[in-house]
Amino acid sequence: MIRLEHIYKKFDDRYVLNDITVNLEQGKCNLVIGESGSGKTVLMKSVVGLAEVDQGEIWYAERNFTRMERHERQELRKEMGMLFQGGALFDSMTIEDNVMFPLNMFTRDTYSSKLDRVNFCLDRVGLKQVNRMIPAELSGGMKKRAAIARAIAMSPAFLFCDEPNSGLDPKTAIKIDNLIHEITTEYNITTVVNSHDMNSVLEIGDRVIYIYEGCKCWEGTKEEVLHTDNEELNNFVFATRMAQQIKREG
Repeated sequence: MIRLEHIYKKFDDRYVLNDITVNLEQGKCNLVIGESGSGKTVLMKSVVGLAEVDQGEIWYAERNFTRMERHERQELRKEMGMLFQGGALFDSMTIEDNVMFPLNMFTRDTYSSKLDRVNFCLDRVGLKQVNRMIPAELSGGMKKRAAIARAIAMSPAFLFCDEPNSGLDPKTAIKIDNLIHEITTEYNITTVVNSHDMNSVLEIGDRVIYIYEGCKCWEGTKEEVLHTDNEELNNFVFATRMAQQIKREG
């Protein structure tokens, strides 16, 4: 579990995170949703230490991340996996080398041991016989799968996904969603997903946190997100004509 307590962050005189308190639960997909500029990306950056909060505390189980020394944070980052928007694979590396990259950085395992782990992770995400290929040779969905394989290479306790469905067609996006959810429950990971895709919310949103203008405006489950009287959330969820029609017919 990750616990955020009264998190504040501002740029110049404007608060982009304003008194956010939330529990990100273990073994569940915690979806952070909101409009562009709502603060969800800054929130994720703060949780992983890419941005420093101005006030508040971030706890990884019983470890206070905000009070850690640099070397302590480096140790904790070995327990984190990151799935970046677009995948962020290294174009000049093979898929095998991409997935092995965190193992080379953070472990002293033998090459044989690292290769076994790479092959296990690639197999787990449904990719076989792609080791010697480069990212340009893969489809969009395959790139995301390879990026997930890299993200879980270190057997993380915490997995962070920034817009994992960006650039994918709806059918492929659902497959990626389901893969993330399967891995989360299978390995009991605390998974945090930034998204504005309502399909993702309804597919895998075990916990849903809605950020509005830097504040936590609503929190609940995917079953509850369609049946709330929160005006700001409803405006977000039912923004399209199709969604409005479904709401009227429902």
